[in-house]
Amino acid sequence: MTLVLRFSRSVSGTMLRGSLARRSFNPTLLYASFCSEGDGSQTSRLKIFDRDLKRKQRDRAAWLMRGKDPLVDSVTENLLDRLEDCKRTFPTALCLGGSLVSVRRLLRGRGGIQKLTMMDISYDMVKLCRDAEADVPDKTVETFFVVGDEEFLPIKESSLDLVISCLGLHWTNDLPGAMIQCRLALKPDGLFLAAILGGETLKELRVACTLAQMEREGGISPRISPLAQVRDAGNLLTRAGFSLPGVDVDEYTVRYDSALELIEHLRAMGETNALFQRNNILKKETALATAAVYQSMFAAEDGTVPATFQVIYMTGWREHHSQQKAKQRGSATVSFKDLQEQFGNNS
Repeated sequence: MTLVLRFSRSVSGTMLRGSLARRSFNPTLLYASFCSEGDGSQTSRLKIFDRDLKRKQRDRAAWLMRGKDPLVDSVTENLLDRLEDCKRTFPTALCLGGSLVSVRRLLRGRGGIQKLTMMDISYDMVKLCRDAEADVPDKTVETFFVVGDEEFLPIKESSLDLVISCLGLHWTNDLPGAMIQCRLALKPDGLFLAAILGGETLKELRVACTLAQMEREGGISPRISPLAQVRDAGNLLTRAGFSLPGVDVDEYTVRYDSALELIEHLRAMGETNALFQRNNILKKETALATAAVYQSMFAAEDGTVPATFQVIYMTGWREHHSQQKAKQRGSATVSFKDLQEQFGNNS
């Protein structure tokens, strides 16, 4: 498996903030109550993903994980790098399900985190993260482990300085609701950092699956989960009530020896299909046809096949009076016409 970073482009936003006084933290607050405001904590009426199946897939991924994953580590590093852009510290932090082990290993003192809670829907994944704690070089962070669901955060309101989610939130049925709960869990001026898979992810596999199913079965059924588009990420942050929203995107190309190796990697990441309206039976001839189409359409000269992973990074802050605010309409003291005349004359 070979990882290639193709490009990175900034979309919008800023995340530089001022200093913060250290605050106390009581770990028992994590079990005190659910966040509750608006529709953030209500059961999602729209069921897209089977959360029980996703938990089982995460359990399986915990057993399949072997060593370091270059793709996951690259995404995690890029996400945690944003903490180095902040002129303040985050004493209390929550890491939501996704790349827990990678986040803990690569944190390396960034963000000034003193107390960190690791949470995942999978008990086996939490246990794996706890067992890996002995190999983490940074021993200065007090770490807690919680089994919980991102859709129903067991976090008291205004109890955290930082919420991190690396490759986990895209499996929630109510993504805006989960983000609202993250905002409520943050203290004023707290930071939300998230990385989710975008809509261009596995575009090669989508094409191969579609063509193979049409040829072998005369129709198509959903085999790859729907994912958010880049244009929707800013709206998600705004809808969740975050201030100073920022969105940017990276696209990674991972090369595999075959399409079957790609599927095994997805299983080890816990990223296999969890749609409610999925076809539970995958015919052998359809699977072989998919691999053949993938190989014939996308294989390189050396025989490897590429897989695209689009990662959307989102940053947002809980509102605070010290944050920058846009000026009111009509408060400008210089007109665009005057600026145009001034610069026009100078040129």
